[in-house]
Amino acid sequence: MMEPSETSAQADETVTVNLFVNGEPRQLQVTSNVVLLDALRDELHLTGTKKGCDHGQCGACTVHVEGKAINSCLRLAVMCEGQHITTVEGLARNGELHPVQRAFLDHDAYQCGYCTPGQMMSAAALLEDDRIAADDASVREAMSGNICRCGAYKNILEAVQDARQVMVSGTEGRS
Repeated sequence: MMEPSETSAQADETVTVNLFVNGEPRQLQVTSNVVLLDALRDELHLTGTKKGCDHGQCGACTVHVEGKAINSCLRLAVMCEGQHITTVEGLARNGELHPVQRAFLDHDAYQCGYCTPGQMMSAAALLEDDRIAADDASVREAMSGNICRCGAYKNILEAVQDARQVMVSGTEGRS
């Protein structure tokens, strides 16, 4: 059994973590126990990713790691060594909003906006996942890990489906 001082010393140990964040190589010096969410917000100042429950239950901290949506409050930064991370700030390309971002604006798929970045990241991931059917029930199920305390679910669903239509057909959506 470790002495409390040994555990504390290990938690205070600083390590180097190399990540690719929003397409850019980044090197961070973090304590070995820092979660990805805190590294993104505190070290890289990417504050779009929100801290909600800190228990992986609300989805506000959703980011993509190697293209998969994850709760960044549950993943240690050191576990992401060499991996590609995309935050809500990295969804847009060449000055153009991602179809999900555009659809959220067009459909007022937010109220207070706190959950919006996580909702967008989950939506973008599900739209890239061929295993998730396009029907409303399947989208609701895939988005069920994201809580909106304001209750904007109807508009969020409409935005996701509109973004799907844009991504599949290249049209401007249903708005």
